Amino acid sequence: MDRKTYTAELAGLRELRTEITAAEKQVAAAQKELDKLAARRARRVAGLAGYEDAKADAVAKASGLSVGDVVRIAPLLDPTPAAVRAAKTAAAAVVAAPAPAPEAEPVAEPVAAVAPALTRPAPGLEQPAPAAPAAEAPTEVGDQAVAEQPAPAAAPVVPAASVAPVAAPVRPVVEAGPRELPTLPEGPAGARFEAVTTGLVSKRPNFVQQARSTVFLDAAAGMLAVRDQVVRVDLGARTPGEILDAVLATAPGTERVYITAGAPWHDGAERYSTLKDAVAAWLNTPSERWTTAVGSGRDRLAGHFVHQRQPVGRYAPAAAPDSGSTEIRSMGEWFDPDGADVTTCRQAFTLLWQALRRHWDDAVLMGSPSQTGRDLWSRTIPATGKWAGGYPVLSEELRGLLHATGGQGRTELILPPRVPEQLPALVEYDRTFAYAKHLWKSPVGTPLRITAAAFAAMTEQEQTKALMSCSHWNVRVTVPAGWNHVGLLPAPVTGDRAWDYPAEPGATFTTWAGGAEVHLALSNHIAPWRIEILGGLLFEDGKPLDDWGKRLKAAWADLTNLSKLHGDERQRQAAYLASRAVRSVLLFGLGGFAQRPRLVSGTTPVGEALPAGVEILGQDDQVVTWQRQAGFSRDPNAHPEWAAYVWSGARAALLHTQYRQGKEIVGTAGALHARPGTVVYFGTDGIALTERQSWPYRGEVGDYLLKGHLTGPVEHPTSQEQYLTLRGQGRAELAAGGDR
Repeated sequence: MDRKTYTAELAGLRELRTEITAAEKQVAAAQKELDKLAARRARRVAGLAGYEDAKADAVAKASGLSVGDVVRIAPLLDPTPAAVRAAKTAAAAVVAAPAPAPEAEPVAEPVAAVAPALTRPAPGLEQPAPAAPAAEAPTEVGDQAVAEQPAPAAAPVVPAASVAPVAAPVRPVVEAGPRELPTLPEGPAGARFEAVTTGLVSKRPNFVQQARSTVFLDAAAGMLAVRDQVVRVDLGARTPGEILDAVLATAPGTERVYITAGAPWHDGAERYSTLKDAVAAWLNTPSERWTTAVGSGRDRLAGHFVHQRQPVGRYAPAAAPDSGSTEIRSMGEWFDPDGADVTTCRQAFTLLWQALRRHWDDAVLMGSPSQTGRDLWSRTIPATGKWAGGYPVLSEELRGLLHATGGQGRTELILPPRVPEQLPALVEYDRTFAYAKHLWKSPVGTPLRITAAAFAAMTEQEQTKALMSCSHWNVRVTVPAGWNHVGLLPAPVTGDRAWDYPAEPGATFTTWAGGAEVHLALSNHIAPWRIEILGGLLFEDGKPLDDWGKRLKAAWADLTNLSKLHGDERQRQAAYLASRAVRSVLLFGLGGFAQRPRLVSGTTPVGEALPAGVEILGQDDQVVTWQRQAGFSRDPNAHPEWAAYVWSGARAALLHTQYRQGKEIVGTAGALHARPGTVVYFGTDGIALTERQSWPYRGEVGDYLLKGHLTGPVEHPTSQEQYLTLRGQGRAELAAGGDR
């Protein structure tokens, strides 16, 4: 090939590239339109289920779906006779029942691989040998609270195969509860768990967010902060319509109203059975002038969001619903105003925007910290390098698995006899800006599935490297004999707790956990736990959150310093509130990556058929308010693998944290470095104990800060609510000079 031919071929490639790009855009547009049409069809199919004589076969023929697809969308249309369904259920129960153990036969590959104990106790970190367990098993831990209740994953549940019994003294086995976590299926079905969603990638935005006209309202005092002035407004009965009328009469064009005090959505709450019912009724208060916004344009969400304390109401003028909308939101989404007036709250927002603007030229404060956090993150997606085209979104099956198996922060109240009935003191430590400590490394790309056989075939060095990499493991866990400290790994349980942390010697359970937690269970300085690897997902180590985290940490540090050094008290308070808002941006922005299945709410006139699968939130004389899960959306910023990895690292750091000076380890902290029997409570990024610790505080992210000290004796709390009351008393005592 001569140079002339080469040049001509290059020119031809450029033309072909242009054609391919145009074709890709057409395909993406067509796929988007197809998704819209499919969603409309699903809504219509679900709506037809409300007709008493609707038939699945007729709906299937009209919609072009199979009868099975119709039944999955609208279970009420299932044509299977009830007796047949009952018989199938009974048969399934018989099949699921444990069969007699067969005689030993050779197997082709192991179903579990025992992970090695990674280290021996480090010099200076040894603790006295745990005392032998008492003959009587300890009381099972109860009354724990967690931040979430995971929904079942969409993936089929494959029972884990049995493994050879552990060669150890026989001890009682504590069942984690009947909730069974999904596993990775075999065969073609398992391929979707090692895949990404076609055509769905997190890309750097090519537009600038538009700021919304925002005001701040003290609904208790009727004080409205508009730009640089504060005016008094008459809110009437404090219904949404009256609030909007009063605000827009004073500040025309307002698009967002933050309520800083007064919580009007709780008015008349005593008339309702739950607080959620009261909030739903308030949001849907009838108005001649206002209607629920239906949404339009980028970032405009439709409908109300019902939450007990931080609801969102979205309204449009009844006469011109397409002319724009106004939101009513709670200031508590960003920070607890803690008595601050509307002027201070507005100033906090100004300082927050200024601090973020120093690190993002195009920073805009959106309606919630979650929206703001993810928008700011998207503007850190690299323009060069391997991920310049964006980060791929995992398959829906894999996202469902992570949703079901990757819990959030650890929240656990440890009860007697593991701790005393009478606490000598209640001492609270809180990790400063905790999650920011765990953003330097995150999983990226398509994961590699690791089977038990593959793990067993690795060298010990390779196994250690895999566990220390970005990974998510399905494991069978056994608490070592003689263990007398807190639990290390989460076990699935039913009910509101969702996750328990077994600590009884000999307890065995099967769970999923991140590499950070599994590594800690194998390498802790007290005694290594027995971990059998049933399978796992190994990701490539990347830094998708590192730049985002560094910028947020810098903004937080700026505001924290200002809150300590400014000469004006109001400015100090505003800077402190702004620093708390940065924390919310990171915390809820990270949670937004988890992309839980969507909750869609709506209203239906009384007497009309409700859509299939809805949960009724409330009802008045005119409408029924409901919500339902709508599955996973095609969200280009859905990355539950990032949230799960950070949450796992934060849970591990509650147990063991190292203080470093350069590369040198200069100290340790965490629950495992407190005496056994002194840990009372875990609360996401903090712990409470019965005695002070000598953990240093340097003001850096992840450090343990003494937040409260309640002098004893203190009656042990029996619920999370009682603990929170005692925690408030301990903070007040410490602030009043009770530090000893």
